[in-house]
Amino acid sequence: MERLSAIALVGGRGVRARPLTLNSPDHLRSKAAMHLVGRSLIEWAVETLQSQGVDRYFVAANGGENRAQTKAILEHGERLGVSVRYSRTRFDRSNTGSGEATLRCLEYWDLGGLALVFPSDSVFDVDLPGMVRAHRAGDAVVTVATVLRTAAEAAGKYGVVERGANGLVRRFVEKPALPAVEALGPRVETNAGMYLIDCDRLRLAGREPELAALARRSLDWGGDLLPYLVRHGHRVAAHPIAKFGDLGSPRDYLTTLREVLRDEYPALSGRIDPPVSPLARARIHPSSLLLKDQATGRTLAEKLADGTVRIGPDVRIGRDVEIGPGVSLTASDIGNGVDLGEASVLCGVACGDDSIIGPGARISDAFLGANVEIRSRLEQPVVLEEFCALGDGVLVRAGARLSGVSVFPGLDVRGGSHIPPGTSLAGLADLLRWTAGARR
Repeated sequence: MERLSAIALVGGRGVRARPLTLNSPDHLRSKAAMHLVGRSLIEWAVETLQSQGVDRYFVAANGGENRAQTKAILEHGERLGVSVRYSRTRFDRSNTGSGEATLRCLEYWDLGGLALVFPSDSVFDVDLPGMVRAHRAGDAVVTVATVLRTAAEAAGKYGVVERGANGLVRRFVEKPALPAVEALGPRVETNAGMYLIDCDRLRLAGREPELAALARRSLDWGGDLLPYLVRHGHRVAAHPIAKFGDLGSPRDYLTTLREVLRDEYPALSGRIDPPVSPLARARIHPSSLLLKDQATGRTLAEKLADGTVRIGPDVRIGRDVEIGPGVSLTASDIGNGVDLGEASVLCGVACGDDSIIGPGARISDAFLGANVEIRSRLEQPVVLEEFCALGDGVLVRAGARLSGVSVFPGLDVRGGSHIPPGTSLAGLADLLRWTAGARR
């Protein structure tokens, strides 16, 4: 395969994904820095592309947090055996969207040949050589990576691609309503936010007066740049890719996590640490297998052998995780240094580093940030369900029951609180509204 450059789009403020995209109530966590099964999303992206020969990366960042946090992870690429360069801070003042950031990147670094523009807030499985062949066959300026989805999955959430009789894209519909999608068929091609571009031809298009004027006002890829290119006769192709995982909301994150744990992303599976343990259908770090729990003084390996702990399928457990007797874990990712108390049951859970899950907790389809404390007791269990999302440092007291509730970092949720399903607790005022009168 010919040599490609790669352009990472690192922007936005991750509003839809909060509290996953918050380090604290007033400090943004870049979506690129969000973790999934032990690595940041930007690391997964670079490693996936590097395995197919891509070794030159350009980060088109917008905002100080996005740039600084991405740079803290990747630095200049030496650790990963690649080169990484970053957009200038001064470009942020005139950033009008992902399309404008890409065009500016092409000009600033004088890029030619082919480049893959990719999102930094997703995981994907793409056959790059196949995409390059399709791009060349279509003589395209841009080839859009697409994913087939049902009409219900696509409606209101994804850009939809319509092809003409020649196989090229004839129209983009950005997040259409369900009736409009159903009119196109039961399954439609959706824009994955990944684009293989002919840098030289796209740079020429970017100098067209009308497109240059658009870039000064607003130029996102899906809503502006692609429709412009199609409307003005530039050849835009589409190419289906194997898999694309959206992590833009707690529900999407947890859905994608389950798929990754089921090894539905072959490009990721071989790189997930630790490897699958022979003692269980799960990935368990050796330090956790040998760790004794405080209640019984027995190792996890011993408890797995006699069935007093059940783990798997589709579980990953990091380093130094202490697991009490009677624990049941399925379809979950447990970070480093976590305590799982006696008889706790977790299914479909992402649990961040150094969190504490008390005895008897019942947690399903939930995201728990780092240093979360669930003060469950056997006689007063905590129940979390239906895609709850707890930010870093959240404390949930004994007896609390939450369904679909989001809690921003550092808040204290009392037992006995009556918080309606789907509520977002963004600060102390929200918390007090629903917890007044609750007893500690």
